[in-house]
Amino acid sequence: CSGVEMSTNLELIRGTYEGSSEDNGRNLRAVLSPDVEWTEAEGFPYAGTYVGPEALIDGVFRRLGSEWTGYRADVHTYIADGDRVAAFGVYSGTYNATGKSMTAPFAHLYQIKDGKVIRMTQYVDTVLVTRALS
Repeated sequence: CSGVEMSTNLELIRGTYEGSSEDNGRNLRAVLSPDVEWTEAEGFPYAGTYVGPEALIDGVFRRLGSEWTGYRADVHTYIADGDRVAAFGVYSGTYNATGKSMTAPFAHLYQIKDGKVIRMTQYVDTVLVTRALS
C-alpha cells in the first residue's frame, strides 16, 4: 500500500467528521460500500451490526438525529495503516427523553477497499453513554 493510498484513505474518513453534520452525512453516504458492515459496540444504545447503507442510516444515524440534541463525534486523532483508518475522539450530546448530557471517548476503526468503507467497528465507553439514557 503506497503512502498516497494511505493519505487518500485518511482524507476519505476525515471528510466524514470535519464538516457540518449535513456535509459529514453526505460524505459518509458517498463512501459506504453497498454491503458495508457497521458494528456499534455492545452496550451502546444502537448495538449490533448493520449491513448496507440503508440499514445503517435507519438503525443508527436517523435515531441519533431524532433521539439526541447536539449529538457530536469530535475526532482529535486519526491513524492510517494501509487499508485501515482509526479515528479517536469524544462523543457528546443530550438525550431528549431524559434531558441528560454525556461525553464519552470513542474509537472507530474503518476498513477501506477501492475508496469505499467496507467495515467499521465502534469502541466506546458505553457506561458514560448509557448514564444519559436513564
